[in-house]
Amino acid sequence: MHQQKRQPELVEGNLPVFVFPTELLFYADDQSTHKQVLTLYNPYEFALKFKVLCTTPNKYVVADAAGAVKPQCCVDIVIRHRDVRSCHYGVIDKFRLQVSEQSQRKALGRKEVVATLLPSAKEQQKEEEEKRIKEHLTESLFFEQSFQPGKNRTVSSGPSLLTVFLGVVCIAALMLPTLGDVESLVPLYLHLSVNQKLVAAYILGKCFKGALGH
Repeated sequence: MHQQKRQPELVEGNLPVFVFPTELLFYADDQSTHKQVLTLYNPYEFALKFKVLCTTPNKYVVADAAGAVKPQCCVDIVIRHRDVRSCHYGVIDKFRLQVSEQSQRKALGRKEVVATLLPSAKEQQKEEEEKRIKEHLTESLFFEQSFQPGKNRTVSSGPSLLTVFLGVVCIAALMLPTLGDVESLVPLYLHLSVNQKLVAAYILGKCFKGALGH
């Protein structure tokens, strides 16, 4: 007699949650950044319901803070900053996305996304450029010291170049527009399907897990 295949028991809190991006930056001098979009991916074969929580809900408006995601699909969650004041500059707020099966109430997984309000995009770009220059100088000094003749140094192992490359490619794929996005200025051949983005999100999660395992 043919037995019905049972779905494995899902442990509370252990289900990986795929959200992009994982950091939201709002700029006071750029009104176009006051609205941000979080994309929640569901690469699983069962539907998920989700809920968005925030440490400072009075500062944000979250459209569709609760809902459902069909199997192997994704949903966009729009977040608007409604309290753009100088007293909030640099303050780190947190959003938590909780997911569960539609037939259950327990949270199978959760993911935190940080949000920060900054005064100016130009100032932030300048700081990032200065940071990159400092990092470049530090790396140059490190390699000069590491490969001096007659000195043996042990270099700690980190993520492989392949892992880093795959991570960068997956991030770039997630940033590309989705098929059907008619308002995008990106050429049509660079538009990706939802399934392709789900694969990229899954690989990106594996890359991060592998990097943390070193």
